[in-house]
Amino acid sequence: QVQLVESGGGLVQAGGSLRLSCAASGSGFRVRAGGWYRQLPGKQRELVASISSGGVTDYADSVKGRFTISRDNAKNSMYLQMNSLKPEDTAVYYCNQFYWSYGNKVDYWGQGTQVTVSS
Repeated sequence: QVQLVESGGGLVQAGGSLRLSCAASGSGFRVRAGGWYRQLPGKQRELVASISSGGVTDYADSVKGRFTISRDNAKNSMYLQMNSLKPEDTAVYYCNQFYWSYGNKVDYWGQGTQVTVSS
């Protein structure tokens, strides 16, 4: 059973920083390709940042230059460093890991962590 456990969310003032962590465990699972998503109530989950198995990163335009996604294979964890936070960054953030098996995508999700940015 694979588990992704997120931490690091909270309340911060606009302009501040937070670092989200996503620790993977279970069934010999190793972090590889994945990303961070965020979701507002009643809205679709949106991809904020992604990292490939080879370490190539990509970001939503709204967070480019402010957020950094990274991975620590030794700690089997993925991170999202969020700087210069804005009130519009307020959302529940989810980490995701995935792999392909016989042409099928297998997704794992964390439980979500709330990020609230006050103005």
